[in-house]
Amino acid sequence: YVSHINALLEATDPTREIRIVNMGISGNTVRELKDRWQTDVLDLAPNWLSVMIGINDIMRHFNRRHLRDWHVSLEEYERTLNELVASAKQNGVEGVILMTPFFIEGNRGDRIREMTGSYGEAMKRVALRHGAVFVDVQQAFDRYLAHHYSVEIALDRVHPTQTGHMIIARAWLQAAGYSWDA
Repeated sequence: YVSHINALLEATDPTREIRIVNMGISGNTVRELKDRWQTDVLDLAPNWLSVMIGINDIMRHFNRRHLRDWHVSLEEYERTLNELVASAKQNGVEGVILMTPFFIEGNRGDRIREMTGSYGEAMKRVALRHGAVFVDVQQAFDRYLAHHYSVEIALDRVHPTQTGHMIIARAWLQAAGYSWDA
């Protein structure tokens, strides 16, 4: 999704000077993000910061059931996000965009889907607390899932196809106030 956002911004407004750096690492939880926050965020001194993290925090409760020390509780997730966003703002980051984790599953009663909703609400609370732009990625997928099955865009319900990445990019651009007429 990051490359889609970058390409669309460059294609529609070539006069704008924007540098997008994707520091996301597959499989990371908020704990690993915290460990690399200094080098991957603060040392780069960005004007704006966008964060989407959480599905791995959730999945470890299911795919590492017996490794409880690997589990990231909802409380730890929210507390850590709050600390990271506060440190970014204290270090001169002008704007923050926070994106919910998502699970591409139309059945809202699914246990992983329910937990994803709770972590998404935590992300929303952090966004409100810090005046950040909030992107409800799950809601964007829900609009799609009202008409399609999840396997059309993510066999494992976590790693989307290009269509899924475009859904994320579109939600980000809309929340960020991007105008197609730029």
